[in-house]
Amino acid sequence: MPSNTRGVFSLIIINKAGGLIYQREFQSGLRNLSTNDYLVLAGTFHGVHAITRSITPKIPISQPAPSPATSSTGTTAPAASGYSYPNPGVPVSGLDYLETDKFRLTCFQTLTGTKFLLFTDPLTGSVDTIIQKIYELYADYVMKNPFYQIEMPVRCEAFDRHLGAWLRGEGIAPTDYGTTLKGDRHHDFTN
Repeated sequence: MPSNTRGVFSLIIINKAGGLIYQREFQSGLRNLSTNDYLVLAGTFHGVHAITRSITPKIPISQPAPSPATSSTGTTAPAASGYSYPNPGVPVSGLDYLETDKFRLTCFQTLTGTKFLLFTDPLTGSVDTIIQKIYELYADYVMKNPFYQIEMPVRCEAFDRHLGAWLRGEGIAPTDYGTTLKGDRHHDFTN
């Protein structure tokens, strides 16, 4: 088992409209939620994520004043000011992490708006690496599946199998991107 994945509890995938399209638990003994609870969780998180994205504060910036110009009244013109996000080169993303003493929720949003929610132990390291690998498996086994309809629930046994095997440390090394399980040389979309 990869040492960085020992504390993965659960994975939820939400489509861009806020609908639950995938849910899987990886640890036994967790409190069981009903299907309805997961649907409510997905919709609620989608709304909270959208709100936190829209309320990301902008900070005031001052633009350098041009050479002191005087107006017809003899006063100097004030410098123009505006507002910018704290990190202008990075798009505003909304809620990325939520941590309690019992678990950590990490959200990864794709460019198309699909959200991956990963529940881990708060002490689990390399969560960004784990979620990136999960996204790569999703791209390989769900998005490249000719039978999958975008934004619909994920029903792909190959994705389930490869995801579970990678998290258990079987067949796929954490840095072995693009390879398949135990000599399987093709993507198995039908199983």
